Amino acid sequence: MNKQIVLLSGDGVGKEIMESAKIVLNMIANEYGHRFNFQEHAIGGEALDLYGTPLPRETLDACRNADAVLLGAVGGPTWDEYPSHLRPEKGLLEIRKELGLFANLRPVKSFRPLLHASPLKEERVKNSDIMIIRELTGGLYFGEPSERRNNGEAVVDTLAYTRNEMEKIVDKAFESARLRRKHLTSVDKANVLESSRMWREVVNEKARDYPDVQVEHLLVDAAAMKLITNPSGFDVMVTENLFGDILSDEASVLTGSIGMLPSASIRSDGFGMYEPVHGSAPDIAGKGIANPLGMILSAAMMLRYSFGMEEEACEMEEAVNQVLEQGYHTSDLQVKGGKTVGTKEMTEVVLDMLTTRSVSDSICSMYA
Repeated sequence: MNKQIVLLSGDGVGKEIMESAKIVLNMIANEYGHRFNFQEHAIGGEALDLYGTPLPRETLDACRNADAVLLGAVGGPTWDEYPSHLRPEKGLLEIRKELGLFANLRPVKSFRPLLHASPLKEERVKNSDIMIIRELTGGLYFGEPSERRNNGEAVVDTLAYTRNEMEKIVDKAFESARLRRKHLTSVDKANVLESSRMWREVVNEKARDYPDVQVEHLLVDAAAMKLITNPSGFDVMVTENLFGDILSDEASVLTGSIGMLPSASIRSDGFGMYEPVHGSAPDIAGKGIANPLGMILSAAMMLRYSFGMEEEACEMEEAVNQVLEQGYHTSDLQVKGGKTVGTKEMTEVVLDMLTTRSVSDSICSMYA
């Protein structure tokens, strides 16, 4: 199988971890007879420095012609003083919108060797297996332009959604729940916001098409509390853009390390952009100590969701699991009695694990 993949390394540690993912993907391609053709383009702060915009037209056009996109990270203090329309993060928002990536999939499940590092007790978090599905193209981030009023003493942001935007993401959530444990938690603020009342209406209407899926409605504040008190009580969560942004970051720290978690931003035809959830970490950029595992797991999600390469994705995920089980970790991870390695060494250990070709069904299911 021949696939065109655009690599957007971005800022900070992006280039280092992207190189790791590229090396691992090339090994998988050689093993299974695939051909992955990589194109590298600029986004975020790097693009601002080179082209004066966080999302150059050339980058966007390349992504539109690709089969999938891998993204490292964007942003950093270098660009903190730039106006909002020129911030690196603006490029990320724009590319999601321009490519029609309406659904963000954020799996949250712990690796056994990292459970002790969770802020929660191990017995509370060990059975957690959550898929958070966040709407990406509407809400506060894409409402009417924000404005300051009354000589800067007041400000207005607009939360806007269409019913179609809600229906698309809710359908995706029901489909995901049907493939997992058939339980869907819809998160809103229907006691305050009209947009949330419409959201709840759409969920209830769509539920009639999925009678095998149990539906639960939670207000966002209650959902935030339940993530701490009973994370194993969730299967699939679906929510709008702002709530999803906050809740998915809250959930990510439950696992013991945000540096391990992948994510996917997809559209209906299978095209997607894949990235680890950690930031650009400019303080460690260039030091060779960045954790590449979240990027490698994001590449595995790409193989599964965009290319339908289930066995290949499973093999990559199992290799990462075995690396941790054998005690290898980068400095951001806490593995008891393990060996600390750098970015390059961690990548080499993953490659070594891949040669064993030992695929575990339990691990393979963790990001489905």
